[in-house]
Amino acid sequence: MKMWEILEKKYLTKNIESRLYFKRKLYRFQLKKGLSIAEHMNNYTKFLINLVNVDMNIEEEKKALILLNSLPDEEYKTFVLTLINEKQSLNYNDVLAALINYEVRRKNKQSSFSSTSAEALIVRGRGSNQKGKSICKRSKSRPPFRDLKKN
Repeated sequence: MKMWEILEKKYLTKNIESRLYFKRKLYRFQLKKGLSIAEHMNNYTKFLINLVNVDMNIEEEKKALILLNSLPDEEYKTFVLTLINEKQSLNYNDVLAALINYEVRRKNKQSSFSSTSAEALIVRGRGSNQKGKSICKRSKSRPPFRDLKKN
């Protein structure tokens, strides 16, 4: 039991210095490039657990607002504005669920877009007869080519 108390004193100090450190880290929390939303939310949840371990409880709405604020505007501005539009308050779990749902829809949209664009990139070749020779006949309704410079 003594070992646990020593570790707790060393790493879970609850003084003003540690609270300031954690608050700074909390308010500067941002989505890192290359990190998935699932990993980002997991890191945020772990961080919130660490805060509880040093007796720093954050209100539900503040948790939600800080999470939304950690998302880059370029990709998530519309999502954030849509989510907070006409709401009186935010619930952290509702924001998590909405963010997961948004990411699933976004990934599905990207995968369907990439398959659609791949289909669009298929180049149509000239028709060929059964022996593999190309058919390169001009339509009989089109007049023969005339050189306009000779006129």
